[in-house]
Amino acid sequence: MRLSEIEEFILSLFDTKDNDCFHEESGITVRGTEEIKKIGYCTNLTLDTIEEARKNKVDLMITHHDAWDFIYGLKDACREKLLENNISHYFNHLPLDDCDFGTNNSLVEKLGLQIIEKTHLEDGFHCGRITETNVEITFEDLVQKLETLLEEPVKAWKFKDETIKRIGLVCGGGGFTTDLRVAAEKNCDVYITGEKVLYTIEYAKFIGMNLIIGSHTFTEIFGIESLAKKVKEKYNDIEIIRLMEEHLEAQ
Repeated sequence: MRLSEIEEFILSLFDTKDNDCFHEESGITVRGTEEIKKIGYCTNLTLDTIEEARKNKVDLMITHHDAWDFIYGLKDACREKLLENNISHYFNHLPLDDCDFGTNNSLVEKLGLQIIEKTHLEDGFHCGRITETNVEITFEDLVQKLETLLEEPVKAWKFKDETIKRIGLVCGGGGFTTDLRVAAEKNCDVYITGEKVLYTIEYAKFIGMNLIIGSHTFTEIFGIESLAKKVKEKYNDIEIIRLMEEHLEAQ
């Protein structure tokens, strides 16, 4: 399958493709091989995940994040290694956070929650969700369920004793007090995200909001997995594989 065909198909999946920021937040960054037989997916583009792709003979990497500009020198190093191994790369960031099969919705589905509202608007993309449970659950049960899904320990602060009914969630980088404030204004019992910041913990304590923090990487993995599976459904001959990433944030 041609890379250009896959790119066009992915574009067709998104209702937000007319957003002015869409192509800044997604797209092909490196064109290695054009003939795609095997796709590897993961959250982050790093030298380690590229090495995983090389070892698994991947033709195209699909990631949630491009290499971050503020990890100085990483983007150039990744581009060089991708080209050296003739591997193409596609990323999809904010559009995947927003869409109905993306990062937030995929984790919400796995947690067995119901979406009440999209929240946390950034550049025209909704990066958060307000959700509810069918039946009230304990804070401890929610923590255990999330740890099982992410396959890593999470950090949790219980600042009130009531059972959980309404949950605010921002997969990945929702660690700011402004993010938590949205969940508080929507009367959530707990807020879940993937970045730990002192100010947000203090704010959660101050307002009596339960707080659960997983990792940026693994709170977002299910969205990029969903995208890769949609490509597989469209093109049956393509093989997909999850590229393993280290649980750096849980150490």
